[in-house]
Amino acid sequence: MRFTVLLLTFCFVVCACAQEEPEKEDENVKMPELVMVFTKTEGWRHKSIEKGVQTLRELGRQNGFVALQTESGEDFTSQNLQNYKLVVFLNTTLDVLNDAQQRAFEAYIKGGGAFLGVHAASDTEYDWPWYGKLVGGYFVSHPNDPNVRQAKIDVVSKAHPSTEHLQDSWTRTDEWYNFKDLNPDVTVLLNLDETTYEGGTNGSNHPIAWYHEFDGGRAFYTAGGHTEESYDEPMFRQHLLGAIEWCLKRK
Repeated sequence: MRFTVLLLTFCFVVCACAQEEPEKEDENVKMPELVMVFTKTEGWRHKSIEKGVQTLRELGRQNGFVALQTESGEDFTSQNLQNYKLVVFLNTTLDVLNDAQQRAFEAYIKGGGAFLGVHAASDTEYDWPWYGKLVGGYFVSHPNDPNVRQAKIDVVSKAHPSTEHLQDSWTRTDEWYNFKDLNPDVTVLLNLDETTYEGGTNGSNHPIAWYHEFDGGRAFYTAGGHTEESYDEPMFRQHLLGAIEWCLKRK
């Protein structure tokens, strides 16, 4: 992974310079913003992970960032994390980082780094209280038979790039998580209407997307993204892009 980062950066500079006229030097070649997409699983592995990675890569090509996937916790070192403006936990599950890797990630966030958790990122690292506060809550259950259902989402706030494109309500199909240990300090953007499906246990307070400034960095979580079809939905893709742009401090 570290070699990939160096190689990618080198190739970007070479290509950018090659497009310039020979007698002209561009002193303002902008380096790409690198986004780590972490997909390690120690529990359930979602079939949608590969589609999610593909989607983040496509969004990156269209919006000026580069998404690099890794399955290895060994990429969580202080030196390597400095290469990235954002770390995405895409459907990670259970214990994915050891103690040293956790310390490196905490230092990264405290140094101004950013985190985006997608769906099962809340089904991750139950024994790491700092992570629980960062992600904003832990998965506890979801409906069964079937686990994927249509439901209505209330858009609590459109004052964020991840939700500004939405109407007051958003009806879509996904696997709807119930949560425990919700962090009261986050700003909720989307709230699930449990009266529109069966299997909800959080009641009227059922947030499914939120953000906050945390411990020196930025953190965003969205509970969507269980199904492969989610990543083909234009509104969900825009939701992800808005979250990324906020994490990258573009908006």
